[in-house]
Amino acid sequence: MVTGLDALHRRFAAVPDKIVAAVADQLEKEAAKVVSDMKNISPMLTGALRDSIGWTWGDAPKGSMTIGTVRGREYEKIAITIYAGTRDKSLGSADAFYARFQEFGTVKMAANPFFFPAWRANKSRVRGNIKRAVSRAIKTA
Repeated sequence: MVTGLDALHRRFAAVPDKIVAAVADQLEKEAAKVVSDMKNISPMLTGALRDSIGWTWGDAPKGSMTIGTVRGREYEKIAITIYAGTRDKSLGSADAFYARFQEFGTVKMAANPFFFPAWRANKSRVRGNIKRAVSRAIKTA
């Protein structure tokens, strides 16, 4: 008979909860860093565009430009979205609908990218930090 099997089963049962908690904490830290970098290289260092850059759990505000949302099949509650711009006319001059014009340019204006360059600069660091957080969570479970 194998001894300690019940303890092993309890430990394996605790792993998913610890991973979810660790990944959620790490995602918040990484999102804050990416948003900070986006704001720092934003073509308008003050004003509506800079203030519209942010992150949220779940879906971004209506009309904002997003990098994309990562969702797992089983752990769909871990979905963070980084966004810029708004589409809210009630904000008046604080409506940064032009975020995509700055990022991609128009026929009459050259692009002043801030969104994707900041993401590309941070992507490998973010992925590595999340992988390390998962590894730490598994080891401590």
